[in-house]
Amino acid sequence: MTAVDLTRVSAGYGARPVLHEVSVSVAEGAWLAIVGPNGAGKSTLLKAMAGLVPARGELTVGGRALESLSRKERARLVGYAPQSPILPDGLTVTDYVLLGRTPHLGLLGRESGADLSIVDEVLSRLDLGGLAGRALRTLSGGERQRAVLARALAQRTRILLLDEPTTGLDIGHAQALLELVDRLRTEDGTTVISTLHDLTLAAQYAGRLVLLDGGAVVAAGPPADVLTPELLARHYAADTEILTTSAGQLTVAPRRPAS
Repeated sequence: MTAVDLTRVSAGYGARPVLHEVSVSVAEGAWLAIVGPNGAGKSTLLKAMAGLVPARGELTVGGRALESLSRKERARLVGYAPQSPILPDGLTVTDYVLLGRTPHLGLLGRESGADLSIVDEVLSRLDLGGLAGRALRTLSGGERQRAVLARALAQRTRILLLDEPTTGLDIGHAQALLELVDRLRTEDGTTVISTLHDLTLAAQYAGRLVLLDGGAVVAAGPPADVLTPELLARHYAADTEILTTSAGQLTVAPRRPAS
């Protein structure tokens, strides 16, 4: 079954579209990584899927037309973690992550014990338990990035949109975070759609890639079909070599021109 389906979707800001007739289909429980050079429209595509920018064309999530859903219904279906969020001042990490439970609150708008348990579990899984009482403003860049993901995970949605989730993370925390996301996908059936600058991480975690350039899809398919030296030279102006690790995983290695 399809979790997210876009047919000839154009989207952008004001009168100028950033995306041009993009068609993408993502199966339930799959991981799709959106890659492309700077300014290709990757973040705009995620925002269109989340209903955060005006879009034309057909866009469905969970089998329902996105435009037909209320804001609260969208928040129950789709969790979105932006790359550069505006973090409210004066909140602790726990307070901030609790905001992810807002779509599930009743008429009185008060968190239950179950909501608090979900937040505690998410903080533990993201190695944030020791920072639960810390003010957001005191966190490092990597800690803030994990807090943003924690808020999205606390929504307990079936579709998770992640905009550059490894920004500001060292390699160990980046791998741990992506492993956690992949466990959510395999154990809970969560559909993951992410943008990733790191092409090696994209190749090793996502089952399918979409390569954007100039707001249009220029290649799509398994990582081995999309991450080729020819396509990376054409769309990134990069000289690369595609290597295979001892575990059979793809690695994109930059190659210096011979002197």
